[in-house]
Amino acid sequence: MRWIEKYKEKLVSAGEAVSAVKSGDKIFSSGNAATPYHILQKLAERRSELQDVAVFHLLLMGDDPLSKPEMQGHFRHKSLFVGPADRKAIQEGRADYFPIFLHEVPRLFRRQVQLDIAIIQTSPPDEHGFVSLGVETAASKAAVETAKLTISQINEKMPRSLGDSFIHISQLDKIVEHTQDLPELATRPSTEIERKIAEHIMPLIEDRATLQLGIGGIPDALLALLGDRKDLGIHSEMVSDGVMQAIESGIVTNACKTLHPGKVIATFILGSRELYQYTHNNPIFEMRQVDYTNDPFVVAQNDGIIAINSALEVDISGQVCSDSIGHSIYSGFGGQVDFVRGAARAKDGKPIIALPATALKGGVSRIVPHLKQGAGVVTCRGDVHYVATEYGLASLHGKSIRERAEAMIQIAHPDFRSDLESFAREIRYL
Repeated sequence: MRWIEKYKEKLVSAGEAVSAVKSGDKIFSSGNAATPYHILQKLAERRSELQDVAVFHLLLMGDDPLSKPEMQGHFRHKSLFVGPADRKAIQEGRADYFPIFLHEVPRLFRRQVQLDIAIIQTSPPDEHGFVSLGVETAASKAAVETAKLTISQINEKMPRSLGDSFIHISQLDKIVEHTQDLPELATRPSTEIERKIAEHIMPLIEDRATLQLGIGGIPDALLALLGDRKDLGIHSEMVSDGVMQAIESGIVTNACKTLHPGKVIATFILGSRELYQYTHNNPIFEMRQVDYTNDPFVVAQNDGIIAINSALEVDISGQVCSDSIGHSIYSGFGGQVDFVRGAARAKDGKPIIALPATALKGGVSRIVPHLKQGAGVVTCRGDVHYVATEYGLASLHGKSIRERAEAMIQIAHPDFRSDLESFAREIRYL
């Protein structure tokens, strides 16, 4: 039990821990529901002492103290996936966005970016001295393995997730004990539009299929409709409350998966306190680093995988934008392309882009003649197989531009179809 002595030697306050950060350092912060708020707040309090500290991260949850306007010049976000916490800083030019496939993020730290400090949040150690990364494995383990120094916030409320999620106390340099509730993703009833979209997707999902589902009402609406399906599996970057409920109802058994049968494979968990408690020491869940879960080669080993991802807009040729509104960065690549390409290569796999036909209460079409100026093509038209809205399902793979335009116009909101058709005829798509 020598690790206990080492643990005590490394135990410091959050203020002492962040004293290791120097001007010009490159640091990593774990994100999603594992965002280490307590340590980040103490780091923000050192603002006047620090200049040009780069902060790498995926999606951050909650009120981020390092992205506030007064932090400019002291801390600069290097966002690998943009969310509400850092979106304004990105859009105002006070932070940087990195367009990158999610499965490539660990490689970024292993080959290109030398991290000085990794700041993570973990479970308490087990009897062997191993802490668990809990609700986010993603790139956190790669950060720990490559950073010169690691600071861990030990949180009694962090679940002990299983899989490739463990770090020994010997790999931690400074330990901060601080218990706090994990941020939750509020669930809400699915809207009528989300249910209609799910109804169009549902016929594509057969018994024994494996699902990849993201955040939002459409995945939850779909899971609610699949009550008669048998032996579904999950291989996804994210586990939500909907997945937990599908397991409990018997819809998801993972029994027929061709890769990791019996297991839900994921890289982060985001949802309610009940979900976090449910995943604690639960052997159904196997957490993996994102360069495994999202590797298209790995995804493709799941026969019958259905990958369902969202978008901000899709043009009539099938080009998908999901990270920006014009030039204005909104989110990120995430795992969309990883799973679209993996599902396309899998036996009987089906990649699906699902989105409401309009935005701004019906005032703007999300099926567009062309992407907005400056909008990024995240998933190219050659990768797209299916696009679903509340008005139907367009099958695009192996289709000509003319056939694609016809199919996309049919799933647009009726109020915008005539304009889309006129544009398509003007440019000789039709």
